[in-house]
Amino acid sequence: MNTDCPLPIATEQTIRLGHGSGGELTQRLLRQFVLPHIDNAWLQQGHDSAALPIGNTQIAFTTDSFVITPLFFPGGDIGELAVFGTVNDLAMSGARPLYLSCSLILEEGLEMDILQQVMASMGRAATATGVQLVTGDTKVVERGKGDGLYINTAGIGLVESLQTITPQAIEVGDAILLSGDIGRHGIAVMAQREGLEFGFPLASDCAPLHQPVQALLNNGIDVHCLRDLTRGGLATAMVELAETAGLEFWISEDHIPISESVQGACELLGLDALYAANEGRFIAFVPAAEVDSALNLLAAHPVSREACVIGRVNAVAPRDRGRVIIENTLGCERLLERLPGEQLPRIC
Repeated sequence: MNTDCPLPIATEQTIRLGHGSGGELTQRLLRQFVLPHIDNAWLQQGHDSAALPIGNTQIAFTTDSFVITPLFFPGGDIGELAVFGTVNDLAMSGARPLYLSCSLILEEGLEMDILQQVMASMGRAATATGVQLVTGDTKVVERGKGDGLYINTAGIGLVESLQTITPQAIEVGDAILLSGDIGRHGIAVMAQREGLEFGFPLASDCAPLHQPVQALLNNGIDVHCLRDLTRGGLATAMVELAETAGLEFWISEDHIPISESVQGACELLGLDALYAANEGRFIAFVPAAEVDSALNLLAAHPVSREACVIGRVNAVAPRDRGRVIIENTLGCERLLERLPGEQLPRIC
């Protein structure tokens, strides 16, 4: 469940039950104001999609809202982002994406040419991913109340694998795989929004992830958990999963790929690429014995061609569970934590 939060403590933050913007304020808001009223076993899965039984069939169901500014950015736009983002949430549950809804919240005065471009982009993205947009809704809000256009989507996918892909399935000894370089979406959107020019190219990594995920599952890789690295980036996803799984993760900063463009922009602006959003990257937890096979499968797909191992799941004392340790280039270790707020707002 995603929604813009009107409460002062979470201005301009997006709330997603079980997965979201990643700030500590958002997590506190969920614990105090949302989950006490609607908590259930599916929300407690803490995953990108809810895995639901329908007779003898298992489906995945997810929803997302997109409030990005600007609507068009290097490497994509809000329409493409809405389709790919929802497809990716389904894929992270091991589901084959099938159907999407689309609800448009239009600001009074929005140019129809812009809407035409966005809808054309959504159509192309749906065709490219093999999903169908089958239902929707349209609302109009007063001028100045909507940033031009917001999109809400919901998605349904079919879970064909018998594997249980949840944070609770992560095991001690698992290897942590990252599908490619991080931070490109967040930095590209921020640069476009603020009119910044760095002298080097920056483009979002916005892309669908279902094909490499299906390749892992169809070839028998024992995938324990998947997570796409959207709002809050790699760091937030790692912390959320470690806390949900009740285990300790160790990762090597040296092994995390970051492009020179993203690293250069982060150094100039004082940002941390570990917390920058991605829209075409994911992490996978697999048994150490299956790492080589998994990497070979991922390398066959352009979106995960640079997949690599960045860490492992450790056996630790109960008091150390739920934490993430990162080792830097000098061999020094520190705890990886959530940011108290958003590093870059309105990026997905």
